Amino acid sequence: MSEADGLRQRRPLRPQVVTDDNGQAPEAKDGSSFSGRVFRVTFLMLAVSLTVPLLGAMMLLESPIDPQPLSFKEPPLLLGVLHPNTKLRQAERLFENQLIGPESIAHIGDVMFTGTADGRVVKLENGEIETIARFGSGPCSEVKLLLSSETPVEGKKMSFVNDLTVTQDGRKIYFTDSSSKWQRRDYLLLVMEGTDDGRLLEYDTVTREVKVLLDQLRFPNGVQLSPAEDFVLVAETTMARIRRVYVSGLMKGGADLFVENMPGFPDNIRPSSSGGYWVGMSTIRPNPGFSMLDFLSERPWIKRMIFKLFSQETLMKFVPRYSLVLELSDSGAFRRSLHDPDGLVATYISEVHEHDGYLYLGSFRSPFLCRLSLQSV
Repeated sequence: MSEADGLRQRRPLRPQVVTDDNGQAPEAKDGSSFSGRVFRVTFLMLAVSLTVPLLGAMMLLESPIDPQPLSFKEPPLLLGVLHPNTKLRQAERLFENQLIGPESIAHIGDVMFTGTADGRVVKLENGEIETIARFGSGPCSEVKLLLSSETPVEGKKMSFVNDLTVTQDGRKIYFTDSSSKWQRRDYLLLVMEGTDDGRLLEYDTVTREVKVLLDQLRFPNGVQLSPAEDFVLVAETTMARIRRVYVSGLMKGGADLFVENMPGFPDNIRPSSSGGYWVGMSTIRPNPGFSMLDFLSERPWIKRMIFKLFSQETLMKFVPRYSLVLELSDSGAFRRSLHDPDGLVATYISEVHEHDGYLYLGSFRSPFLCRLSLQSV
């Protein structure tokens, strides 16, 4: 072997470079590109198949509500007497799964009565439930009709007769008609639309006359006569406030705000033993935090879209189960608050009824009552 041949054998081999023109690489690259195109086309077709019906529904379906923009102040900070706690979790549940939405409560002596969402008035005594009256489409039992909802009052029908309070002599009954358009089962539609056709009315049991004391209210709900019977408080739920209407004395016929910008949306109002008032909050306006109802109040177009796509029951699943009870002073100041931040024990509180050292908590949805010892809070 010559010297030249030896040098050629010792010369290092040049690395081979595989290009698109060689080997199996083109097949791999072409396959990957094809798979990517298939994925993109499939994803695009799926997106279109979902979006087109959704847009069609939003454009063609009619919304059941016609909301107008509402304006709220920033909710009060949950500080001081409003600071979150877990005091409501000390409550015990009564008659669990034996009642349907026992919203309001009354005592005659030690016997308790409540109305339920299935149209009954029941007596609760010694752990037993007895139906004493029944309302609804069928015949009513043990019921005396004072005023028919079919009778127009000042030209408007009563569609959602709600809460009432009675003078000590039984002469006057003050009650709320939450809407002439919506019924009880439509409460979320009423709140979300912000309808202002609610009224506070007075019924005279002697003359059988009924008159309007205050109108253009947005979901007037709970109502309570003052101890001196000189004014009536009415919760205007949609506006997160309580109005005061004077029914006797020098200011008779006048009205003003008793509490405004509350940390939640008030339901029923009942007297407290301290001379103030208990208020159940149907849901809260967290601050710090995010209040969905406050956010939507100035965006009616979102409300319309939501109710085109979802039912009331579906939307209720997204309502926070935060339970809040407020005690107000006789001047409307926040005196104390009781909370159950996750609604673990007390849920959807509609009323706080004080009796013999206990708070009885009604609910417009829960299948039970709650009882809380005042000594524990």
